[in-house]
Amino acid sequence: MLSIIWFIMLVISFVCALVTGRMEALSRAAIEGADKAVKLIISMAGSMCLWTGIMKIADGGGLTKAAARLLSPVLGLLMPEYRKNSKAMGAVSANVTANILGLGNAATPLGIAAMKEMQKTNRLKSAPNNSMVMFVVINTASVQLIPTTIAAMRQAAGSASPYSIVPYVWVTSVLSLLAGLLIAKLLSARGGVNESNR
Repeated sequence: MLSIIWFIMLVISFVCALVTGRMEALSRAAIEGADKAVKLIISMAGSMCLWTGIMKIADGGGLTKAAARLLSPVLGLLMPEYRKNSKAMGAVSANVTANILGLGNAATPLGIAAMKEMQKTNRLKSAPNNSMVMFVVINTASVQLIPTTIAAMRQAAGSASPYSIVPYVWVTSVLSLLAGLLIAKLLSARGGVNESNR
């Protein structure tokens, strides 16, 4: 779908430039945009490698597993359809922990694995149960200790203090998480998405 949207945007740009006689400006903008994109990626690479390496060391040192154990009771309360020691809850805990620590690449396969495990015991296969919806809410809020991608982009754009946004990111992401959890719980109390799982 995203490829189709980009294709439509390119066609519209090309037609508008052709009609208004600004093909040269379009070509120049495309080349300059590509040049800036490459420069941005290269300037972000160092910061991203640094934090990813630090987080990988923390993961290798057992921080991820320890955090997952701490989160397990809380996640068990939010997702009562699944036992705390089940494979599904293990994958959920690992995914949430990886997201908090900024290990996005590691979090994605864990999230997919968690959804697959949760779906195995989902009674109505055509719709998610309340715990699956709650898991999506938690993932969407994506609370992170260090928002490495945004900070790296700010640094690449010339910010004097790229990590000054960290407290504000914490506040906004926690508030969005709380709002999402509240709405999900309220809808769950009114029958939920998949009432047949109760």
